[in-house]
Order: sequence, then structure tokens, then C-alpha cells
Amino acid sequence: MHAPTLTQLLINPRHRDARHDLTDSNQLHKTLMRLAPDHLGPAPRASAGMLYRIEPDRHPTLLLQTAQPPDLAALPAHYATTARTRSLAPMLHALTPNLTVHYRITAAPTVCRSAGNPHPDPVTGKRRGKRTCLTGDDALAWWHDRARKAGLITLTCHSTPRPFPRHESTHKAPHYKLTQFEGLARITDTDLLTHAIRNGIGKAKTYGAGLLSLAPAPQPHHR
Repeated sequence: MHAPTLTQLLINPRHRDARHDLTDSNQLHKTLMRLAPDHLGPAPRASAGMLYRIEPDRHPTLLLQTAQPPDLAALPAHYATTARTRSLAPMLHALTPNLTVHYRITAAPTVCRSAGNPHPDPVTGKRRGKRTCLTGDDALAWWHDRARKAGLITLTCHSTPRPFPRHESTHKAPHYKLTQFEGLARITDTDLLTHAIRNGIGKAKTYGAGLLSLAPAPQPHHR
């Protein structure tokens, strides 16, 4: 299996379509899907391995992860001032148990809470509850649990609420509360972690959540 690629786009704040996309996560998703191959089946985003995140900055930067290099020529002219694509193969190959890494992810912490005693699904047997968005300490607890299931033990964590941009015309689309988590973590399982990097974590991947980024961190000294 080929390693995914990561593309860094410096968004042009003077471009009308780019400015609109930054205020409407649904439209941004449509713009980015133009960069993926056609005929990807019933789940095109997942088939394209597409995950993305807006990095808050004076000049917005978009990080786009895809299973293969994106077709940047499909972007509107002058949509981005710079675009750089690199393979994630070196990073994935460097993952080893007990390695300490910096992590960053904007996620949509959610939990399904049953209302009363709903009937179980006739196929899966699971009871379908109402999706509840988590914030504050509940969101932190969610992240620590999801990180553990993704092969990471969180050592430090700083959380910051992030906006979920949604245009009035798409008010019927799902609404999520996004939180950015970043800090230090220790790798416990490279297979679980590689799967989480490739596939993302949590809900709202269509809307800019779930992309897990890792970077080297100073390693503890052992006597």
C-alpha cells in the first residue's frame, strides 16, 4: 500500500471562492474533492483517503492528506499562493513503539446517548442514540480515549475550541463542535497509529476534522 501524501496550501485571501470556502465547510469539501480522481464509488472521500485541516493563522493554511498526490490543476486559478506536496512515507517508516511525538488534530468529539429505550438495529443489534457533541473536560476525556485506541498515550494535551464554518444555505447539513488537541504522546502500537493516520479519527471528516499530524519530539534520556 502506497503512503499517503500531505499537501500544504497557503490560501489566497484575495480570492473570492477561497474566502467563501473558508466560511462554508460543505463548499470547501466540494472544492477539495475536485482534486481527487473520478469514479471512486459510493464513499468517494474515504476512497480518496482525503482528510484536511485549516491551520489558524494570519494567512490561512490548509493541510490536505490524500491517498495519492492531488490534482492541484483542478483548483481555481490563484486559489492558493503556494502549494507543496510531500509523501508521508518517511514519517510512517519512522514510527516505533515508545517513541515520543508531537501531535495535533482538530476533531469532532461526539457520543451517542440513548433516549429512553430505543429499539436495537435489526442488523447490528446496536441501540441507536442521539449524537451529542462534547466540549471541555468531556472532549478531553474523549480524546484521551480515542488516542489510546489509535496507539498513543497522551503525555500532555492543550485543547482549543475551533469554529465549524457553515453557510446559511447549508443549515440542514450536520453541525459539529470542533476542538483542536495538541501536545506530546508516546507511541504504543504502530499498526493502530498508522491506521489512524491514514483514515482519520472521529466524525466530521468531510468537514475538516480527523486529520492527525505527528512531528518528532525530544526523546527522554534514560540513565
